[in-house]
Amino acid sequence: MSLYKRVFSPIRIGGVEVPNRIVRTAHATRLAHRYVNDDLIAYHLERAKGGAGLSIIESTSVHPSSTFSLSAADDGAIAPMRRLVDAIAPSGMKLFTQLWHGGYTDPAADGGLPWAVTALPGRYSVAPPIPMTTGQIGELVDAYGQAAARMQAAGLDGVEVLAGAGYLFSQFFSPVLNQRQDEYGGSFDNRIRALLETLRAIRAATSPGFALGVRLGASTDERILSTADVNAIALRAQAEGLIDFVNITHGDYYFHVERYAGMDRPVGYQLPASERVGQGLTVPRIIVGRYATLDDAEQALKEGQADMVNIVRGMIADPMLVAKARAGRGTEVRPCIGCNQGCIGGVFTGRMRCAVNPVVGDEARLAEDRIVPAPSPRKVLVVGGGVAGMEAARTARLMGHRVTLIEATSGLGGLLNQARHLPKLHLIGDIALWLEGEIYRLGVDVRLSTYVEAGEVLAENPDVVIVATGSQPTEASGFRQTADPAAGLRIAPGARVLTSLDLCMAGAGDYGKTAIVFDDIGHYEAIGCCEALIASGAEVTYVTRHLMFAPAVEGTGRTQAALQRFHRSGRFRVLTQSALVSIDQGSAEVRPLYGDTPENVSADTVVLVGYRQSQNEIWQALQGRVPQLHIVGDALSARDIQPAIREGHLAARSIA
Repeated sequence: MSLYKRVFSPIRIGGVEVPNRIVRTAHATRLAHRYVNDDLIAYHLERAKGGAGLSIIESTSVHPSSTFSLSAADDGAIAPMRRLVDAIAPSGMKLFTQLWHGGYTDPAADGGLPWAVTALPGRYSVAPPIPMTTGQIGELVDAYGQAAARMQAAGLDGVEVLAGAGYLFSQFFSPVLNQRQDEYGGSFDNRIRALLETLRAIRAATSPGFALGVRLGASTDERILSTADVNAIALRAQAEGLIDFVNITHGDYYFHVERYAGMDRPVGYQLPASERVGQGLTVPRIIVGRYATLDDAEQALKEGQADMVNIVRGMIADPMLVAKARAGRGTEVRPCIGCNQGCIGGVFTGRMRCAVNPVVGDEARLAEDRIVPAPSPRKVLVVGGGVAGMEAARTARLMGHRVTLIEATSGLGGLLNQARHLPKLHLIGDIALWLEGEIYRLGVDVRLSTYVEAGEVLAENPDVVIVATGSQPTEASGFRQTADPAAGLRIAPGARVLTSLDLCMAGAGDYGKTAIVFDDIGHYEAIGCCEALIASGAEVTYVTRHLMFAPAVEGTGRTQAALQRFHRSGRFRVLTQSALVSIDQGSAEVRPLYGDTPENVSADTVVLVGYRQSQNEIWQALQGRVPQLHIVGDALSARDIQPAIREGHLAARSIA
């Protein structure tokens, strides 16, 4: 307790006493549509059990002219939200929700065009939005007040108005985006008028003890919205007594990864901006910025950088983060690796997941406190010590099975042991280290440097075999391009051609003045290879069959950050919808997929990033020869850590 004296001190926000300084700020999950459902309740309940002091529920639409996930635009929202409140209440965690309107960012409830400040389209708009009349602005102000009243009726402790991150009020604030000629545009006072009217409407519609705050932040482009203007807005709202807290963010859709940077940025990366926005504030300040441990939170509180610290992704990865750290079990906290793949990327492709926590979104069915001792413990043999195999072994051991894990090499971790050596990818190895620590802590029998064949597996007389033998890159001589499988790739003698694994294992070195990275997959693997080659001093040409740069991770925002770094180096270009024709010493021929004329591209080194070959011979040999046989991860199909960990977990949970 004394170790985290500041973290575990209570704080008052308006009329609400929050038991500690850890807050889970609003984050999209898409676990529910329109109203709260069982999946969303189960997700937040796990984090309430884990010790968070305050949670702010995800963006809740106030009006059908712009919607995303949840809605408080009608009375139907009250009873479902009350179910969430009642489920959380015994934990002591306080609950707010975030009231939201996207302006030009998100469509109307009927799929039509949204209302916005002007007809100016947003960064990702498909058409100009509908500019609001003054009457419609008044209607929207009233809608915020009514939505807040509904949320109070549902039993929530407060609401937050999203007035940053590029959404409606940010668009009002901006001297660039707000081109209105009426009382809501032009001068600074006019541009902040809609927010102040909204806050007054919420105050009038709710009781004095109901907490009200704002989430504010500047654009990464100070011309669009500056930190000085955002600070002035916060001070104005505070002076009028309209807010009880300020939740400070940074960034908008013009560089959206700034709002949730990945492992390439340090903890607290938003502090320079948040300190400028927070100057002069006396109401509690919440800060964000990839905080994932109580040690980092305690330090920020100690230095007076904030009054509360946001830990969202850390508690997606491990719901029990706060409780474990408080009990002195910090080494048992499953680490967030800052990949953004399952959380943010998942929202863009359907619903939130987590690369390292396989039960996210399925807490009602799979939460770890639902793991109970197996009625008939089995002898389980896991072949392969990558993340899929270790997660299978960990979960099976938690169920009380007798587990042996066999790994052919001298260490655990599989391909992550190499991938973590690429620039900006160091954190990816943390999940392998955590899994290794857990399987040893739980008493799994681990046998390293042990290569087994089917006969040796059968000699162990196992009840269950889980094959997690992984994959290996395809050698250059057998490389086939997905977009042109009939064409061979001519490679001249003496040409320097590497796989991504070769590059990882070689590390820093001289790769010549020019290089090509050919990306057949579209994931982060090729980004890491480009980064390593640029760091070596080479000019890099990224060539891909895809429509864009690394499309499989575009939703994570990490492509934006990487492209920014690469283009700033002045030694990078992209060729999309292209194929390799041949590789010679010092150059390669690249042609458009739908053209016949190749381009000669200088390349002292060519790195081929293609689909790896699954290693599953032992699984094939064991068919029908053991009572229960499973295959997981890359041994089934070469992919990435998210499906590998999930499949390992589910295989263990299915043991009969």
